[in-house]
Amino acid sequence: MSNRIDYGNLMHAAMRDLIRRVLSRVAETGLPGEHHFFITFDTTHPDVGLADWLRDRYPDEMTVVIQHWFADLDVTEDGFSVTLNFGDSPEPLYIPFDAIRTFVDPSVEFGLRFETQESDEEDEESSDADSVADSNGAAEGEDSDAPAGGTGHREAEVVSLDKFRK
Repeated sequence: MSNRIDYGNLMHAAMRDLIRRVLSRVAETGLPGEHHFFITFDTTHPDVGLADWLRDRYPDEMTVVIQHWFADLDVTEDGFSVTLNFGDSPEPLYIPFDAIRTFVDPSVEFGLRFETQESDEEDEESSDADSVADSNGAAEGEDSDAPAGGTGHREAEVVSLDKFRK
């Protein structure tokens, strides 16, 4: 038994439960008002379900937008599946909660970021680019200050919404 409380992991579990609850409510009743979500996830996570062409296009991470068109949103304890439209091509995705790096609802200026503490060697190998694909199939590049990948201890941090504002 450890002689200390692991607040970092407890916070991550609570934040993932919050995301699970929000998505479960949306699956049941739809998106209320102007709410919509930018969800960035690690495409290298072993349990991510993604079409090969999307994995080739987004080899490290991908940001999806759940807003105007989405279908078959199904939420489980471990993750969620959703079908999004990429250039008039509906594609099913499965995203485990453990793969999520950021969850943002710009309509109410709310955001969560799951940050990984990596060694200096891993930091040097991290990618500086962040890709965005919305539910209408548009994709654009954005600079990201979130680290890519890693399996070390994770710290919670609120993400700045400035990069999502138009």
